[in-house]
Amino acid sequence: MKKNIVFLPCRKGSQRIPNKNARVFAGIKGGLLHIKLQQLIQTAEVDEIFLSSDDETVLEIGASMNSRKIKLLPRPVHLCLSSTTTDELIDYVPTIINDDATIIWTHVTSPFLSSRTYSEMIHLYYEKFGEYDSLMSVNSLRTFLWNNENPLNYDRTVEKWPRTQTLPIWYEVNSGAFIADIATYRQRHDRIGEHVQLYETSKLESIDIDWPEDFDYAEMIYKNYFDKTKAVE
Repeated sequence: MKKNIVFLPCRKGSQRIPNKNARVFAGIKGGLLHIKLQQLIQTAEVDEIFLSSDDETVLEIGASMNSRKIKLLPRPVHLCLSSTTTDELIDYVPTIINDDATIIWTHVTSPFLSSRTYSEMIHLYYEKFGEYDSLMSVNSLRTFLWNNENPLNYDRTVEKWPRTQTLPIWYEVNSGAFIADIATYRQRHDRIGEHVQLYETSKLESIDIDWPEDFDYAEMIYKNYFDKTKAVE
């Protein structure tokens, strides 16, 4: 394996969920950020965690973890605006990572994506490299998909309501993880390559916190499914 470096972006000033990264979550101080850093620290295959933020609280939480894996990277202001695009952030990654490394781009908003799953994704990426040049986590969808007027994944002139198990599977990017070589960032200006391996996560691990109701929903599930006295996987 090459050096495996996690890129963990945590911009200050979330518009939809105030203080999303660091607010108390399920009674855990440091919230989603603490949970994610603990998961990544416990992932044996991860060599370094680049915590990229303009938020002093986020950087303080990162420092408090006392892990040699964590590298604190204050992000330039122009890359922390609400107007900053993901493409701009992708082009920023090669400016802070000079090694010939594999990049695991992930987010604190996937609190159920465990260290075990990160390990499995990393190993699968290397195992299938050559056949695929990158890996991305997804949810599978086998349901009735429509645009404003018509179905997208079945023909109503053939069968108006086919059995769901006969429908083709579509995939939704859940932003849990994107794995690719740093060369992909430099050459393609992207966090995935031309031949992407889709890694289907479980329904629990695919939960992505994007809206206030997502936060409340995930917090409720976390309280029910995890014993807070134990370390997060």
